[in-house]
Amino acid sequence: MKILAIDTSNQPLSVAVLDDENLLATKTTNVSRNHSVTLMPTIQEILKGCKITVQDIDRFVVAQGPGSYTGLRIGVTAAKVLASTLNKELVGVSSLKVVAANIFPQEDCLIIPYFDARNQNVFAAAYQWKNGILETKIADMHISFDNLLNKLSELDQRVIFVGKENDEFVKMAQKNLKLAFTFASADYQIPQAAILGRLGAKENTSDIDSFVPQYKRLTQAELQWMEKHPEEKNSHGSYVEKV
Repeated sequence: MKILAIDTSNQPLSVAVLDDENLLATKTTNVSRNHSVTLMPTIQEILKGCKITVQDIDRFVVAQGPGSYTGLRIGVTAAKVLASTLNKELVGVSSLKVVAANIFPQEDCLIIPYFDARNQNVFAAAYQWKNGILETKIADMHISFDNLLNKLSELDQRVIFVGKENDEFVKMAQKNLKLAFTFASADYQIPQAAILGRLGAKENTSDIDSFVPQYKRLTQAELQWMEKHPEEKNSHGSYVEKV
C-alpha cells in the first residue's frame, strides 16, 4: 500500500511517501506557515523523486489536529480533495500523537506532547508505549498548563514533555509537578510525516465527506456566533452545522 502523509498542523510542513513500512521519500521544513503556497509543490517534488504519480497513492494520511486553524484547513482540504477525486482512502491522525511518537518506545513513562495555545494554555495529551503500540492515556484537549499538571499528578508516573521550549512552563512544572519529569530536546517537537504515515497505516479509514479538522477549541467564527446567539452557548453541535 502506497501512502502519502501530510502534516501542516503547525509551523513545520512535513510530507512523506511510504510503501507499506518502507519510507520512499520525505521532506520537512520549519521555516514559515506559508503552507498554502508550498504544500502542493512539495507533494509534486517528492512524488517525482519517487518516480510515482499521485494516482499511485492508495491512502492519504493527514494530521487532523489540534493545531493552527489555517494550517489544519490547508492540510485537511488537500487530503480530502485528493482522496475524493482519486477515489482513494483517507485517514486522520492526531497531530499530538505524531509528535509523541517521536519519543522512542519507553514503557515506564508518560509522553506529553503539547502545542502552545497562548495565555498559558496548551493543546496537549498523554500517551504511553505498550508492547510497541502508542496508547492514549489522556485524550487531546485544550487546557491551561497548570490544570494539565494537576491531571498528570493524578497519574503518578514519570513524564516527558514534548513541545516548544517555554521557560514559564518549565518553572510551573518545577514548582507544581511532584513527579520526575524532563522536557525533550527541540528536535523531538518537530512532526515527521514518515511517522504520521506509519501511524495512519494502522488506523481505520474515514468518511471523506464528513471528515473535518479537530480544533479542540472554538474558532473565531464560532465565538462570534455564540456572542450573537447566547442561547446556544450550552447546546451541543457544530457551528458549521447550525449555519
